[in-house]
Amino acid sequence: SYGKMGTPGTAVQSIRPYQSSEQYLYAMKEDLAEWLKELYDLDIEVGTFVEALETGAVLCSHANNITHVAEEFARACPSMARHLRLPAAGVACNLAAQPGTFQARDNISNFIQWCRKEMDIKDVLMFETEDLVLRKNEKNFVLCLLELARRAACFGMHAPTLVQMEEEIEEELRQELDLPPAGTPLPQPPWKPRDLHNLDHMGPHLVSRCTCPIQFPMIKISEGKYRVGDSDTLIFVRILREHVMVRVGGGWDTLEHYLDKHDPCRCTS
Repeated sequence: SYGKMGTPGTAVQSIRPYQSSEQYLYAMKEDLAEWLKELYDLDIEVGTFVEALETGAVLCSHANNITHVAEEFARACPSMARHLRLPAAGVACNLAAQPGTFQARDNISNFIQWCRKEMDIKDVLMFETEDLVLRKNEKNFVLCLLELARRAACFGMHAPTLVQMEEEIEEELRQELDLPPAGTPLPQPPWKPRDLHNLDHMGPHLVSRCTCPIQFPMIKISEGKYRVGDSDTLIFVRILREHVMVRVGGGWDTLEHYLDKHDPCRCTS
């Protein structure tokens, strides 16, 4: 049985402080925290993710930075810029706002409007002010930040590792289908080579917990690509710190949660 999130103190001691359904969210938060820390030299980590962002000051500054990157991009690559939806305006921000105050809500509300209007982020990936202020819906907040990072990467903003991995997988699929590369590749920092050799140990280890009479199969097709179950489903698997992540549709899951949903002996629903 999986331990649920306890008080912050117990989460640290527990080896698995989350259910597998919460694990992918934890992995995303960890990735976003590391990225924001690197980008803005912030004091932020997975455990203080919401606290670091709850006044909306960092979010508004981030929005303004993205708008600035877009302006630079439009100047440097006018022909490419014409084909992209670029933010045209920044956002008003109260940098001194305190958590839970009207000013904090105002900042967050401004950021939300900016995401909708300037970045065209769809409602299904949006969050509401109280989701952040009162910690009501962390999932949508995280998904929104990831989607924003995805879109800003299109015009040259440095991207979180998960978004870089998505790009690699897209590129791999394009090469398989013999498609031309997507647009003109942007001057991105060089990819760090992915640590895929651990996958050969971690993947089968997770699969080996299967208790079906006939073991649920996970067959390696190539580096980071596997066929799972008795279907022809191909999955792309990547390692993100200590998480084994699976690319599913337009998003990510952890391999553990993916198996919990697809391996017959683990499906609880």
